[in-house]
Amino acid sequence: MNQVAAAWLRVLCSMAWLLWAIQALGQDAVASFQPNPIPRLQAIPLPGAEVSLQQDGQEVFRFHHSSGLRRPHVYPVLGPSGRSLIRMGHPHDPVGHSHHNGFWVSHHQVNGIDFWADHGAGKGQILHDRIDSLEDGDREAAVVSSGVWLDPDQVIVLREKRRTALHVTESKQNLLVLDLYLEAAQPEVVFGKTPFGLVGVRMSKTIGVNDGGGRILNAEGLMNEEGVFWKASRWVDYTGLVAPGVVEGLTLMDHPTNPNHPTVFHVRNDGWMGACLTFGGERKLKQGESLQLRYGLLIHSGMQQAATLELVWKAFSQTQPHVFTP
Repeated sequence: MNQVAAAWLRVLCSMAWLLWAIQALGQDAVASFQPNPIPRLQAIPLPGAEVSLQQDGQEVFRFHHSSGLRRPHVYPVLGPSGRSLIRMGHPHDPVGHSHHNGFWVSHHQVNGIDFWADHGAGKGQILHDRIDSLEDGDREAAVVSSGVWLDPDQVIVLREKRRTALHVTESKQNLLVLDLYLEAAQPEVVFGKTPFGLVGVRMSKTIGVNDGGGRILNAEGLMNEEGVFWKASRWVDYTGLVAPGVVEGLTLMDHPTNPNHPTVFHVRNDGWMGACLTFGGERKLKQGESLQLRYGLLIHSGMQQAATLELVWKAFSQTQPHVFTP
């Protein structure tokens, strides 16, 4: 063998060895690749001051917290069919009821300040301050946030922490769980007597009793505005059509640790329901004193019966409120 041939043979052998080594290293890398399991439920931050709560990569609801908002809120809340079960604003009075922000927290009278409505003088603002944490898991994902309730002069009335969570129930239904912590920042903070606040839900137009032929039902079996309006109950359900042949709904649940449990519910056949904190009378906090509340919003398909919803509420009632850190 001449020198040129020998040189080429050495080159070919070297290349063959190199290819074998690369292949062996690749096999070792594949064999050692052991990724962590991906949580089924995730809180995904998005542009525009939003957080998407997702199940298996599909959004269930979205938390909006821009500083330009009158108040943080959740929109949309997607049912099993993928259609939103809530809307922004009253379908027949979008300006006068612009404060109906999907699923939201506010109150009509706090130290005489209106945090409920959007228009007119003397309105307060619930201002988001920061995202404290985002949590992922197989049974629950959550966004924990801090904020303040400001009077028209930008003076802090209340300090707030809230946890907005997506939870999967034992029956594999999605549940929005809201934990709310409010601390008085003034020598005295008075939540005035009113049916407006603390939690509201503006249902999609087609679910409403008037517009879509939907149904309101409470834990006592009473129905629609005529039976449920300003009645105390453990929960209220609002269900109706979201598409031809597709029936879905939401159940707003009051937790037994809430100070006014069972709460009075303010409902309307025009498509809204809310849990009233101070329907029966005012509630006072001294500076540094706090109030904590917990609500559930069950997302379900079909026209559920009271006995079925009662079982879901009982399971929810046994859960423990979130413990907020300072």
